[in-house]
Amino acid sequence: MTHDTAQSTKPRVVLLGLGAMGAALGRAWLAAGYPVTVWNRTAARAEPLRALGADVAGTAAEAVAAGPLVVTCLLDDASVEEALAGADLHGRDLVDLTTGTPDQADARAAWAQNRGARFLSGGVMAVPPMVGVPEAGGYVFYGGSRAVFDRHRSALAAPLGVHFAGARPGAAALYDIALLSAMNGMLAGITHAFALVRGEEMPLKEFAGLLTSWLSAMASAADTMAEQIDSGDYTRDVVSNLAMQVSGNRTLAAAARERGVDFRLLAPYSELLAERLAQGFADEDGTGALELLVERS
Repeated sequence: MTHDTAQSTKPRVVLLGLGAMGAALGRAWLAAGYPVTVWNRTAARAEPLRALGADVAGTAAEAVAAGPLVVTCLLDDASVEEALAGADLHGRDLVDLTTGTPDQADARAAWAQNRGARFLSGGVMAVPPMVGVPEAGGYVFYGGSRAVFDRHRSALAAPLGVHFAGARPGAAALYDIALLSAMNGMLAGITHAFALVRGEEMPLKEFAGLLTSWLSAMASAADTMAEQIDSGDYTRDVVSNLAMQVSGNRTLAAAARERGVDFRLLAPYSELLAERLAQGFADEDGTGALELLVERS
C-alpha cells in the first residue's frame, strides 16, 4: 500500500464503516500517523478520508486484505456479518466497534474464530467530537482476546482511551450499556428537575450550574454502593436509610403533583424502593433494591 513505506513504524489500520463515528476514528488514526485503508458501502463517504491520505478499497474484502488489524464500525451486528461475508479473515485481528448487545458480541467472537480470526469487541464511551481529543475523556471498553488488545494497544489508544473489560467479548458491550443506563437515569432526573423549576425566578442557566454541582457531589455514592454490593451488607455506611428515602420520595411525588408535573420519570425507582421497604429492610440503603432487579436461578 502506498503509505506503508513512509510510515513503516506504525501498523496499517483497516477501517470498515464511515458513519460519523467511523469517519472520526479514521481522521484520528491518520492524524496520529497511522496508514489507513477504509471501506464504506456508500463510496462517496470515503472521499474526505482519501483527501487526508487514506487508501480507499473498492470492497470490504479488498480492504481486509490490506492488513492484519481490521476495525469494524458499522450500523449493527448484522451489518458486520454482511460486510465481511466475502472476506478472508484467516489470521486477521478483528476489532468490532459496532454497537450491539453482550450476547451478540459473544456470538460474533465465535463466528470470527470459525473464520480463522482473532476477535476483540469494543464498547465506545464517546461521541464523534470527542475522538482524537484526549482531554475530552472519551474511551473504549474492550473485551475478548487479551493478546489482540496488547498487540494493538498503541493503535487502539490513538483515537480514544482504552480499558480492557475482560476475556468475555460481551463484557465490553455490558459495561458500555451499564454506563449508558446510568446516564439515562441521570438525564431522567435532570428532566424532572427542570420540569419542576421552569418558570420560577431563578434563571435556568443558574439552576443548571447548581444541578451539575449537586450531581457531581452525589456521584460519590457509587463507591459506597459498590462496597455494599461486594460485601452483601446493604446496611453498611448508610447515611439515609430506606425508610427515610421512601418517605422522602412521597414528598417528591406530592410536590410534583402540586406543580402539575408528571412523576412518571421517577416513579419506577420510587416504587422499587417502597417494595424493598415492604419486605422489611428499613435499615438498609437504597442499594438493596438491586436484589429486586436481578433474576436468580
